[in-house]
Amino acid sequence: MIGFLACSLAGHDKGEIYLIVEETQDSVYVADGAVRTLDRPKKKNKRHVQIIKKENQRIDISSVTNEEIKHFIKLYMKGIKEVK
Repeated sequence: MIGFLACSLAGHDKGEIYLIVEETQDSVYVADGAVRTLDRPKKKNKRHVQIIKKENQRIDISSVTNEEIKHFIKLYMKGIKEVK
């Protein structure tokens, strides 16, 4: 699941889009590049996120920056708005 976008399903951040940067057995750590940066990711229960799996939508997080995360999320959101 690391490197995929995810939508928050529960909590005060419901509906927000994040990038999964780390995974444990019961939870994932997510970052959005703005409020939740790579050095301060948010811990979310796996049941509280929905993975967004689209073709070629996975990021190699070994060399990604906060700016690239923001840009990637912005491009995804732009694609959603064009479809509607």
